[in-house]
Amino acid sequence: QVQLVESGGGLVQPEGSLRLSCAASGIIFSIYTMGWYRQALGKQRELVATITSGGSTNYTDSVKGRFTISRDNAKNTVYLQMNSLKPEDTAVYYCNAHRLIGATAYHYWGQGTQVTVSS
Repeated sequence: QVQLVESGGGLVQPEGSLRLSCAASGIIFSIYTMGWYRQALGKQRELVATITSGGSTNYTDSVKGRFTISRDNAKNTVYLQMNSLKPEDTAVYYCNAHRLIGATAYHYWGQGTQVTVSS
């Protein structure tokens, strides 16, 4: 059974920082591309950042220079360091694991963790 468990969300003031963690089990973590997505109230879920099994990273433009995704394969954990947070970063943040095997894409999701940026 695949499980992705996020932690680290909460309430933070603008310009503050948070570090999200996502612990994975039930998959061979090191071969999966890991990602963070977010969904603000009334909006569609959007990609925030991804990191491949080889360590290549990708970020949506709005978080470049502020957020950093990383992974620790020994701990089966992916992180999202969020700095200089803005009110528009407020959303539920979801961890994602995906891998393409042949023509089949495998996607797994965590339950989400709330991040609220407000003074």
